[in-house]
Amino acid sequence: MSDFTHFNEKGRARMVDVTDKGVTCRTAVAFGRVLVNRETFHLIKTGGLAKGDVLTTAQIGGIMAAKHTPDLIPMCHPLPLTGVDMNFTLNEEDLAVEITATARCTGVTGVEMEALTAVSVGALTVYDMCKAVQKDMVIDRICLLKKTGGKSGVFERSEEL
Repeated sequence: MSDFTHFNEKGRARMVDVTDKGVTCRTAVAFGRVLVNRETFHLIKTGGLAKGDVLTTAQIGGIMAAKHTPDLIPMCHPLPLTGVDMNFTLNEEDLAVEITATARCTGVTGVEMEALTAVSVGALTVYDMCKAVQKDMVIDRICLLKKTGGKSGVFERSEEL
Protein backbone atom coordinates (compact mmCIF):
# COMPACT_ATOMS: atom_id res chain seq x y z
CA MET A 1 0.00 0.00 0.00
CA SER A 2 3.03 2.30 0.17
CA ASP A 3 2.40 3.47 -3.42
CA PHE A 4 -1.07 4.75 -2.54
CA THR A 5 -0.83 8.05 -0.69
CA HIS A 6 -4.43 7.98 0.55
CA PHE A 7 -3.77 5.02 2.87
CA ASN A 8 -1.92 5.16 6.18
CA GLU A 9 0.55 2.53 7.43
CA LYS A 10 -2.40 0.43 8.67
CA GLY A 11 -4.09 0.48 5.26
CA ARG A 12 -6.83 2.85 6.35
CA ALA A 13 -8.01 5.86 4.34
CA ARG A 14 -6.51 9.23 5.16
CA MET A 15 -6.32 12.71 3.73
CA VAL A 16 -2.74 13.26 2.55
CA ASP A 17 -0.80 15.80 4.59
CA VAL A 18 0.35 18.54 2.21
CA THR A 19 1.70 20.84 4.92
CA ASP A 20 5.30 20.73 3.72
CA LYS A 21 4.60 21.00 -0.02
CA GLY A 22 5.60 24.14 -1.87
CA VAL A 23 3.09 26.62 -3.24
CA THR A 24 3.11 26.66 -7.04
CA CYS A 25 0.80 27.70 -9.85
CA ARG A 26 -1.15 24.59 -10.80
CA THR A 27 -3.33 23.89 -13.80
CA ALA A 28 -5.25 20.90 -15.05
CA VAL A 29 -7.13 20.30 -18.28
CA ALA A 30 -9.68 17.49 -18.56
CA PHE A 31 -11.78 16.19 -21.44
CA GLY A 32 -14.99 14.23 -21.89
CA ARG A 33 -17.82 13.91 -24.35
CA VAL A 34 -21.48 13.03 -24.68
CA LEU A 35 -22.54 10.99 -27.70
CA VAL A 36 -26.03 11.81 -28.93
CA ASN A 37 -28.22 10.96 -31.91
CA ARG A 38 -28.73 13.26 -34.89
CA GLU A 39 -32.03 14.69 -33.58
CA THR A 40 -30.57 15.55 -30.17
CA PHE A 41 -27.46 17.03 -31.77
CA HIS A 42 -29.65 19.29 -33.92
CA LEU A 43 -31.72 20.39 -30.90
CA ILE A 44 -28.58 21.24 -28.92
CA LYS A 45 -27.09 23.12 -31.87
CA THR A 46 -30.22 25.13 -32.59
CA GLY A 47 -31.31 25.71 -28.99
CA GLY A 48 -34.52 23.77 -29.56
CA LEU A 49 -34.72 21.87 -26.28
CA ALA A 50 -37.61 22.75 -23.99
CA LYS A 51 -35.37 22.90 -20.90
CA GLY A 52 -33.31 25.72 -22.39
CA ASP A 53 -29.73 26.39 -23.45
CA VAL A 54 -27.92 23.09 -22.92
CA LEU A 55 -24.34 24.31 -23.23
CA THR A 56 -24.72 27.39 -21.01
CA THR A 57 -26.41 25.30 -18.33
CA ALA A 58 -23.69 22.62 -18.59
CA GLN A 59 -21.00 25.30 -18.36
CA ILE A 60 -22.47 26.72 -15.15
CA GLY A 61 -22.98 23.21 -13.74
CA GLY A 62 -19.38 22.23 -14.47
CA ILE A 63 -17.94 25.37 -12.89
CA MET A 64 -20.11 24.95 -9.81
CA ALA A 65 -19.05 21.31 -9.54
CA ALA A 66 -15.35 22.21 -9.69
CA LYS A 67 -15.90 24.55 -6.75
CA HIS A 68 -17.56 21.73 -4.78
CA THR A 69 -15.11 18.93 -5.60
CA PRO A 70 -13.98 18.31 -1.99
CA ASP A 71 -17.65 17.90 -1.02
CA LEU A 72 -18.01 15.13 -3.61
CA ILE A 73 -14.66 13.28 -3.65
CA PRO A 74 -13.51 11.77 -0.34
CA MET A 75 -10.04 12.89 0.83
CA CYS A 76 -9.90 15.69 -1.75
CA HIS A 77 -8.39 18.89 -0.34
CA PRO A 78 -10.43 22.11 -0.51
CA LEU A 79 -8.60 24.47 -2.85
CA PRO A 80 -8.78 28.21 -3.44
CA LEU A 81 -9.49 27.97 -7.17
CA THR A 82 -8.33 31.00 -9.11
CA GLY A 83 -10.08 30.03 -12.32
CA VAL A 84 -12.27 27.43 -13.99
CA ASP A 85 -13.10 27.53 -17.69
CA MET A 86 -15.31 25.20 -19.71
CA ASN A 87 -15.31 24.84 -23.48
CA PHE A 88 -17.84 22.94 -25.56
CA THR A 89 -17.38 21.79 -29.14
CA LEU A 90 -20.16 20.30 -31.22
CA ASN A 91 -18.52 17.52 -33.22
CA GLU A 92 -20.98 16.82 -36.02
CA GLU A 93 -18.98 13.93 -37.48
CA ASP A 94 -19.14 11.94 -34.22
CA LEU A 95 -22.47 13.46 -33.08
CA ALA A 96 -20.73 14.43 -29.86
CA VAL A 97 -20.71 17.29 -27.41
CA GLU A 98 -17.01 17.54 -26.52
CA ILE A 99 -16.21 19.16 -23.20
CA THR A 100 -12.91 20.57 -22.00
CA ALA A 101 -12.43 22.02 -18.52
CA THR A 102 -9.42 23.94 -17.24
CA ALA A 103 -8.92 24.52 -13.53
CA ARG A 104 -6.27 26.76 -11.94
CA CYS A 105 -5.02 27.59 -8.48
CA THR A 106 -1.96 28.69 -6.61
CA GLY A 107 -1.48 26.16 -3.87
CA VAL A 108 0.17 23.08 -2.44
CA THR A 109 -1.80 20.40 -4.26
CA GLY A 110 -3.07 19.90 -7.79
CA VAL A 111 -6.38 20.69 -9.44
CA GLU A 112 -6.80 17.53 -11.50
CA MET A 113 -9.87 16.42 -9.58
CA GLU A 114 -11.52 19.82 -10.03
CA ALA A 115 -11.03 19.72 -13.81
CA LEU A 116 -12.25 16.11 -14.02
CA THR A 117 -15.26 16.90 -11.83
CA ALA A 118 -16.13 19.92 -13.99
CA VAL A 119 -16.08 17.78 -17.15
CA SER A 120 -18.06 14.98 -15.50
CA VAL A 121 -20.82 17.24 -14.18
CA GLY A 122 -20.84 19.20 -17.44
CA ALA A 123 -21.49 15.92 -19.27
CA LEU A 124 -24.14 14.86 -16.75
CA THR A 125 -25.83 18.23 -17.20
CA VAL A 126 -25.93 17.74 -20.98
CA TYR A 127 -27.51 14.34 -20.34
CA ASP A 128 -30.05 15.80 -17.92
CA MET A 129 -31.00 18.60 -20.30
CA CYS A 130 -31.51 16.15 -23.20
CA LYS A 131 -32.94 13.05 -21.51
CA ALA A 132 -36.52 13.97 -22.43
CA VAL A 133 -35.68 13.45 -26.11
CA GLN A 134 -33.00 10.73 -25.83
CA LYS A 135 -32.30 8.22 -23.09
CA ASP A 136 -29.46 6.23 -24.69
CA MET A 137 -26.80 8.96 -24.73
CA VAL A 138 -23.29 7.84 -23.83
CA ILE A 139 -20.80 9.74 -21.69
CA ASP A 140 -17.24 8.65 -22.46
CA ARG A 141 -13.54 9.48 -22.72
CA ILE A 142 -13.37 11.42 -19.46
CA CYS A 143 -9.67 11.86 -18.85
CA LEU A 144 -6.91 14.21 -17.78
CA LEU A 145 -5.24 15.85 -20.79
CA LYS A 146 -2.63 17.95 -19.03
CA LYS A 147 -1.48 19.13 -15.64
CA THR A 148 1.25 21.55 -14.59
CA GLY A 149 2.83 22.60 -11.32
CA GLY A 150 3.97 20.80 -8.24
CA LYS A 151 6.74 18.35 -7.56
CA SER A 152 5.77 15.98 -10.39
CA GLY A 153 5.90 18.81 -12.96
CA VAL A 154 4.11 18.63 -16.30
CA PHE A 155 1.96 15.73 -17.47
CA GLU A 156 0.56 15.67 -20.99
CA ARG A 157 -1.58 12.84 -22.32
CA SER A 158 0.27 11.24 -25.17
CA GLU A 159 -2.39 8.99 -26.66
CA GLU A 160 -4.87 10.23 -29.24
CA LEU A 161 -8.48 10.61 -28.10
